[in-house]
Amino acid sequence: MKHLVFFLVAAILSTSNTAQAVDLTNRLGLGFSQQMGAVDIPMITAHYFPNQRFAVSGAIGIDTKRDDSKFGALLKVRRMVFMENQMNFYMGAATGFSTHEELETTGYEDKSNFEFSALLGAEFFFTGLDSLAFTFETGIGIITGDGGSRFRTIGDDLFSAGIIFYF
Repeated sequence: MKHLVFFLVAAILSTSNTAQAVDLTNRLGLGFSQQMGAVDIPMITAHYFPNQRFAVSGAIGIDTKRDDSKFGALLKVRRMVFMENQMNFYMGAATGFSTHEELETTGYEDKSNFEFSALLGAEFFFTGLDSLAFTFETGIGIITGDGGSRFRTIGDDLFSAGIIFYF
């Protein structure tokens, strides 16, 4: 009898984390983010979960303002490491490319950068709103480009990292 009780308790505990988590398998999410380090630009983002543990995402931002144009594109891979009732914690990596115009002594010049980041983040869902997610991330990154290389820490608040609607 002890073995049966132990088996039932173990089965309930091992499945409860997955059963209560928001399952985003085969769901596409669209929203916004602001995650580029080299250029400050709002981005349209898309997330796709081929299974419950992994997600791929892409983001693009464009601003064609005269003498201050900006462009950014970002690709990211995430792996869920811990799932709560209304929150998924993940780790991931991102790579991106950006261009922008800068005023130099000889006039405006185009500058381009590459970005690489290692991230930890969370996606938060309100109870009853499993299609709307608020995300925030932290991590480290490197930006290389025309102006040299720099390391940076990443620390997004609840709204700068993104709001995503899942279909």
